[in-house]
Amino acid sequence: MKPDAMLQEVKVEDAIGMVLAHDLTQILPGTFKGRMFRKGHVITEEDIPALLSIGKEHIYTLKLAEGYLHEDEAALRLATAARGKHVELTQPHEGKITLKSTIHGLAKINKQLIDQVNSLDQIIMSTIRTNTVVQPGQALMGTRVIPLVMEEARIEEAERIAAAGDGEPLVEVKPFRKLRVGIITTGSEVFKGRITDKFGPVVKQKVAALGSEVVDQRLAPDESEVIVQEIHRFLHEDRVDLILVTGGMSVDPDDRTPGAIKQAGARIVSYGTPMLPGSMLLMGYLEGEVPIMGLPGCVMHDPYTSFDVLLPRICAGETIVRSDITEMGYGGLLGC
Repeated sequence: MKPDAMLQEVKVEDAIGMVLAHDLTQILPGTFKGRMFRKGHVITEEDIPALLSIGKEHIYTLKLAEGYLHEDEAALRLATAARGKHVELTQPHEGKITLKSTIHGLAKINKQLIDQVNSLDQIIMSTIRTNTVVQPGQALMGTRVIPLVMEEARIEEAERIAAAGDGEPLVEVKPFRKLRVGIITTGSEVFKGRITDKFGPVVKQKVAALGSEVVDQRLAPDESEVIVQEIHRFLHEDRVDLILVTGGMSVDPDDRTPGAIKQAGARIVSYGTPMLPGSMLLMGYLEGEVPIMGLPGCVMHDPYTSFDVLLPRICAGETIVRSDITEMGYGGLLGC
């Protein structure tokens, strides 16, 4: 049976006592757009003027044939198939269901599988970008089907695609861990008190915004041996979870930070990122698991840099690999 054959058109004046088959939307330009009547509403005589005011001279009753789904049920099955940890679903609204975060964390969106679902005709999954920092209640994805009635077999195909992720859901949120962070601020001008440190307050604020804490900030001159000593102190005495070394990241011969990080025994993932601002950032790991970052000067004054891309992923427990750095180039020109 064709979907149109399941609908019966009834004049609105003759529809008293009948049940709406779908939500009806009211649009007041520049003022309001939303649901006037919900699917399942029983039409009363008092509803007639309102229905006519939105151009509804007829309504439709619906009797689903076997093998077909109403748009609300189709959307619910799509949303359920996509849902991962720390995600909640809204009620259907005008045929759409929204997936929202239940926590402050890092949104993870499986783009490859989302693209496969969206390649199916008249099935919609619209998401935010993966690795976005989200708050409780923030929307992650909206999903719906275009027609009022959809073949169940097409929804089953979308469900098969979602299940092909080997346990990785289409949409989930990773919680942030509370890391203990150590900051080493390099530069003889700061170490000797010639200028006031501007790096520390900015970095501390960014760390705190993700639920972690800076346990100490230490100053070091432009001497590799001193920087190495401070790195080892944080690593072995304070046992921090993340070390941030600020300053001294340019190609100036006096800037010793990259060499000191390597001398401290770090495995360097990348010195340099294909992102502007933030191209001079260094990403590495000490003793296999403790991340260490060398932060360029732009972190002090630019609101969003490569540091802001990588820090949330580290706080969510992810290990940064070379391919993560490489992928930052696409869309990475934020300012120059």
